[in-house]
Formats: sequence, structure tokens, C-alpha cells
Amino acid sequence: MHDHPIQQQIEYYRARAAEYEEWFFRQKRYDRGPELNRQWFVEVAKLRSVLRHFQPRGHVLELACGTGLWTQQLVRYADRVTAVDASPEALELNRARVRSKHVDYVRADIFNWRSEARYDLVFFSFWLSHVPPDCFESFWRLVRSCLHEHGRVFFIDSLYEPTSTARDHRLNAPQSATVTRRLNDGRVFDIVKIFYKPAELEASLKALGWSIKVESTGHYFLYGNGGVAIKPELGEKNERTLLAPFSSRGLGKPAHSGAGAKCECAA
Repeated sequence: MHDHPIQQQIEYYRARAAEYEEWFFRQKRYDRGPELNRQWFVEVAKLRSVLRHFQPRGHVLELACGTGLWTQQLVRYADRVTAVDASPEALELNRARVRSKHVDYVRADIFNWRSEARYDLVFFSFWLSHVPPDCFESFWRLVRSCLHEHGRVFFIDSLYEPTSTARDHRLNAPQSATVTRRLNDGRVFDIVKIFYKPAELEASLKALGWSIKVESTGHYFLYGNGGVAIKPELGEKNERTLLAPFSSRGLGKPAHSGAGAKCECAA
């Protein structure tokens, strides 16, 4: 059906762009009834409040910006936002929603992209869970390479909760690294989806030299913010390794079973 899990993931989010917000706004297949919907939006409000108090100032890089649900939050506080996504359909919807001269859009597959610029903040929402386990360290090296010396990170993602997805979706076991997703037209895609536990994710990031506090909103979401705790001593070889696109580097052992994905993917 599709050749590669990451490529299939890109194709999925391109095809899903027009219906993506049904998930976020709990519409149609994602409507879980008044009580659970209320809980969802209480936790969304919590995320917005935490981001507001975090004050994402300066030049912000948003990875996997999608249709702009969080770009529109960032642009309230940032001097400038660079928004990156592999889906031109999502970028078009983002532009239409945000309508800001302070946002620069970049179409790129993040797994084969690196920035020449440095940023005050790297932000990503519902993206880390789509990074294959054997790309986890490489991804965080990319994040580090995009930051100024005292730059910060803020991210949002999903907790393992069956009612967070569509009524006709079924989550695999929590330790799985993939899920099967169905679009409104019936097309089916297998994509990477890893559900982290806040304490375990925080410990994994600490081991990579980050000081990031990861917390839960209670039922549906996790969020993390912080920065680099340890600045590595980089020789010429390591500097090239740090900044090179994912596809040019060797990959570590997967942290979860069943990922089925490598970092080599089409640009």
C-alpha cells in the first residue's frame, strides 16, 4: 500500500489536512460525548495557559506546524515564527488561519532537513510521538542544533488514552510504536505513534543532556519545557554528525518494539 512508514505518515497527514481539526475540536468520529469532550477542552485550556506563562518570545521555530492551531498561539508572543511542515495542504490551511506577516513557512520533511538559522525556542506539538524510536536521539540533536546557546524547548503530545482518537480507531498496546489510522473516506494508513509516560520521557531526555520538565494535564496530554543542561564538547567530526540530516547518520537501537521505520525517507 505504502512503501515506508515515514513516507506513509507524510502521505497520511497530507490526506488528512482538511479533516485534521475534527480531531482537535472533537467533531464527527471524534465526538466522545459531553463529559469527555469537556475534559478534553479543559486540558487544551491548561496547555494554552502553560504556554502563555512560558512566554515563547523571540524567534520561534515550530516543527510540524500543521494547520496552525498552535502557530496562532505562538504568534501572539513571538517576534517571529518559522513554521515547518512536510504537508503543503497543512501549510495552506495554516496560512489561512494565522494570516500573519510575522510567520515564515517552510515546506520540508523534518527527517531530511536542517536549519542554517538559530532560534530562541523550538516548539512542536503532537510530533514527538511520530518520531520513530531509532530517530529519537537524532531528532533531539537536530533540535539542539537549531537553538541559540540559551535557547528553550516547548512541546505538547498525547497520553495513551483510547478516547483521544476516533470511535472507529483502536489503539495498539501502550508499548507499540505504530497505530492504524482511517480517514473519513475509508483510506487506511499505518503510522508511527509512541505514547510516552512523562517521567520516563523526562529521564530519557536527561540522559541526552536536556533539562526538560515533562508533565501531564491529567487525562489526554503531556507537555514539556526546558533547555540544554549539558553542552557537549564537539570536535569537527561530531559537529558534522550533530548537524547532518537524519538520513546520513547511523541509527541507534529502537527504544520500542515494532517500529518498523528507519530515518531514511524521501525529501
